[in-house]
Parts: sequence; C-alpha cells; structure tokens
Amino acid sequence: MTTRTESVPLVDLGDGNPMPQLGFGVFQVPPEDTAQIVLWAFEVGYRSIDTAAAYENEAGVGEAIARSGLSRDQVFVTTKVWNDDHGHDRARRSFERSLERLDLEYVDLYLIHWPAPAAGRYVETWEALCELKSDGRARSIGVSNFLPEHLERIIEASGVTPVLNQIELHPRLQQPELRAFHSEHRIATEAWSPLGKGQLLGDETIRGIASAHERTPAQVVLRWHIQLGNVVIPKSVTPERIEENFHVFDFELTADEMEAIHGLDAGDRTGPDPATFG
Repeated sequence: MTTRTESVPLVDLGDGNPMPQLGFGVFQVPPEDTAQIVLWAFEVGYRSIDTAAAYENEAGVGEAIARSGLSRDQVFVTTKVWNDDHGHDRARRSFERSLERLDLEYVDLYLIHWPAPAAGRYVETWEALCELKSDGRARSIGVSNFLPEHLERIIEASGVTPVLNQIELHPRLQQPELRAFHSEHRIATEAWSPLGKGQLLGDETIRGIASAHERTPAQVVLRWHIQLGNVVIPKSVTPERIEENFHVFDFELTADEMEAIHGLDAGDRTGPDPATFG
C-alpha cells in the first residue's frame, strides 16, 4: 500500500470549521475488523472517518486513532445518533456513550442519523445537538437523510442551520432539488452510498469515461462527486480498493463527461425513504 503525501481538499462548513472533502466510511465494517481497516485508510492518507452508533464499530475507530500515531487534530471524526435515541435527554446520553466508545473528548461532527418523522422528536434531538456544540464536545453539528421540510422545521425552531446533510447520492439518485436547498442555506452535501452500492460500476457510460481516463469506474464516480462539490465517504474493506478510491485528485472529468453522468439520474434509491423510515 502506498502512503499518499498530498492533502485532500477541505470544505469550509457553515460554522467556519474545515472538513476533508474525501473521507472513509465504515458502514457495515465488522467491529472486530474496524481498527485494522481504518489504520489502512490512515496509511493511504484518509484523515476523515465516518461512523455511527448504529454501526457498532465506534470502538474500533477509536482504537485506530489511538494506534495511528496521528494527533487528535489531524483526524476528523463523524458519528451519529440513532433513531431509538431521539429526544433531548436520550440524544445527550447517546452522545456520551459514543464518546466513551471512541475514547475521545470531542467529535468533529455529530449528526442526527435519520429524521424518523413518525416519531416526531427530531426537533428536540436537534436542540440537544445545539447544546453539545455550545459546550464544545461536538465541534460541528448536522443531519443525515433530512428532506427540505425536515431541514426547514429544525432551522425555524432553533435558529441554527445544520452545517451538513449526509444523504444517499450517486449518479442514479442525484437529488438536485435537495442539493439546491443545501446551496441556498450553506449546508454541505455529503454523499453516502456514493457508488450506488456498486450497481453503477458496470454502467456503459461510466465504463466508457473510465477507459478514456485509464481509471476505474469507481474512481470516475468519486471524481464526479468531487467536481460537484460533494463531500464523499466511500467504504471498502480491502487495502487495494481503499487506496484506489483515494486516487481521485490527479485527473479531471470534462464538461461533456459530467453532463453524460448527469443524464444517468433515474431517482433510484438503494436505501430507505427518509419520508417514512424510522
């Protein structure tokens, strides 16, 4: 595995804090393997790690940070509060447990994992996150899988705008209306399932562009995200793929190639619908 020396571009969040545009996701990474896999990611050059209470691997992320030799300010850590812990007091207790598992004094970004609108407690949860930001233990706060109506409600209730919304986003689900709302309110867009759970890698358009650049289809899709300005968090458990996904800053897609990928949007979700899930 090759250690990369160049730095990942930073995105300035709405509260002034910087965040690496490319991070490493650990969704569905087995807890017992997480520390080693995150250490591989650190070796390649990743400095942003995305986990969640629901992934049950926060402890492995914390172990990797402790073993990495990196200083705390060199690593950007994101975690999330799960649906079962919505509500002011439950959310604060969930945050405390996440900090304990991570063995950290603060996280760089804390997110509400899903709005879970049927429960009707995401505003109360958001108010708890605002308190965690005020006391410095969550440097930045945001949300995940929120639709415009959910975003509008928490902004109106609290006066605090999330710095980021992590959403399912890939060439077959480009979410232009939600991204436009983000731009209007200075909310960063972060893509989960950026490769569409691998379903895009056999697409003829993507493969043709990859061939033209002598790159892999995955690299082309990740580069598309980068050029759109998205924060992106690909996940892998193999050293070769972890490294491959990092090699996306030394080539550029043309305007025609970007437009060709734009034409792949079909509104196809691979995950749950935020309007009804939870």
